[in-house]
Amino acid sequence: MRKPLSVFAVSVVATVTSLAALAAIDKPECIVGAKPGGGFDLTCKLAQQSFQDLKLIKEPMRATYMPGGIGAVAMNTVVAQRAADPNVIVAFSGGSLLNIAQGKFGKWTESDVRWVAAVGADYGSISVGKNAPWKNLAEVAAAIKADPAKVPLGGGGTVGSQDWTKAAMLAKKIGVDPKAMRWVSFEGNGEATTALMGGHIQVMFGDVSADEAQAVAGNIRTIAVLAEKRLEGKMSGVATAKEQGYDLQWPIIRGFYTGPKVADADYKAWQDMFRKAMATKEFAALREQRGLQPFDIVGPELDAYVKKQVGEYRAIANEFGLVKK
Repeated sequence: MRKPLSVFAVSVVATVTSLAALAAIDKPECIVGAKPGGGFDLTCKLAQQSFQDLKLIKEPMRATYMPGGIGAVAMNTVVAQRAADPNVIVAFSGGSLLNIAQGKFGKWTESDVRWVAAVGADYGSISVGKNAPWKNLAEVAAAIKADPAKVPLGGGGTVGSQDWTKAAMLAKKIGVDPKAMRWVSFEGNGEATTALMGGHIQVMFGDVSADEAQAVAGNIRTIAVLAEKRLEGKMSGVATAKEQGYDLQWPIIRGFYTGPKVADADYKAWQDMFRKAMATKEFAALREQRGLQPFDIVGPELDAYVKKQVGEYRAIANEFGLVKK
């Protein structure tokens, strides 16, 4: 009769199994689907720093910048060329999910990757230049309504993007046809912020986490956050759009996915690393520094959330006639 393993032996087996699961992740890489400085970059850097500080990886995680289509090029590359690579995770946001809902990622959908972890929540924001004449959202809305062509608006992505959709929702609220908006598109939030500071656009529709540093420094003025209630932290002094009479809300999750053919053990290893990181006060502090609110879901739970969210975004996209057939 076979003797049961001792407690020590079970512990050794468990440790070996855990190390085996992590063994394939020897050159961790985070793909940023835009140029440096925007929300994708921020998301990857959160993982980079937390994993390194908490010693969850042996080698430093490198960031690879792969701009194009607000994440479309990154997803195409991973699914088509690196589907089984255990080392790669890709940053995504609510904007990625909106683009998937609209068919902007080509043939790839929310079912073509493995959703690893959501690490925080962000919220949409509306900002103006530091010398702009408008002090609140009502004044911005009045200027747009008076003559949409005279107020250049901008953000990450073209017509149908996450930032454009925020602007379109405001336009609809004030009785302006979204097609009449003077929209200037940028590859990411970083480029849009630079354009706002340079006076190339007058109003930016962006994300709180990516805008916070320049807003706190006084280089731009965030006049509204698109959240249910005021945020905690450095942006607590900024009124919500709802407070100002415009019931506009745009929550954004930030997280990571990996290739569709990544082995189950490696997929689980990534999930385990994120679970360990997000359970620490160190991770909470790093997340807060980046203007993110807590939003910790992993693996199957995230997969279900993403598929539900994409369905809701498809409904919004259909309302504006944006879904590609």
